[in-house]
Amino acid sequence: MSDLGPSSGFIDSLVSDLKPIRPGAMRRQVLTALGICVFVSLAVVLWLWGVRPDIAAALPTMAFWTKEAFVIVLALAGIGAMFRLAQPDGVARAPATLAFGAAAIMALLAVMQLASNPPNLWRHLVMGRTAEVCPWLIMLLALPILAGALLVMRRMAPTRLTTAGAAAGLTAGGLSALVYSMSCDESTMPFIFVWYGLAILAMTLLGAGLGRRVMRW
Repeated sequence: MSDLGPSSGFIDSLVSDLKPIRPGAMRRQVLTALGICVFVSLAVVLWLWGVRPDIAAALPTMAFWTKEAFVIVLALAGIGAMFRLAQPDGVARAPATLAFGAAAIMALLAVMQLASNPPNLWRHLVMGRTAEVCPWLIMLLALPILAGALLVMRRMAPTRLTTAGAAAGLTAGGLSALVYSMSCDESTMPFIFVWYGLAILAMTLLGAGLGRRVMRW
């Protein structure tokens, strides 16, 4: 067998300082980054608008918890996808299925609510009072979360950059919508599906577009 000579010593020097990564270190980094960014967005919401004034009356209602469940499930799907896609050749079929399932259920609930009300109320059920500002505010609040999500993913080892970026965008949109919901008193299913859904979809697409550029090795 031939002697590797100087190259062998060079390789040994590269690996001599390697240390094993603690189990769960990647997840802790992701969750820490997201937690800090969510705190920033929440502080902005509480400072500018505060908690919705009817929160005590809203808490016992099914409409409130359906809205919260929708955005929480989407955020969890995004986080789960980030965990998987932060690794080389990671796939996120289960989180994607969860996200599509949540959207499908909310769409069904929206259609059912429209069908159970006369057509002259449909516009109100879809538009509410804040349709012109709601999605823009959610996207604005999502920007610091998306930035943090993309930067922490950049430190990992994603290989599916567009998909990983979409996961970061979905996470940012879902968490931002959750934060914004603390101030928003809209609760009809058509409104939540259309305007919350559009804002989260827009952040997912933005994340996908930025992912290939920001996370490129």
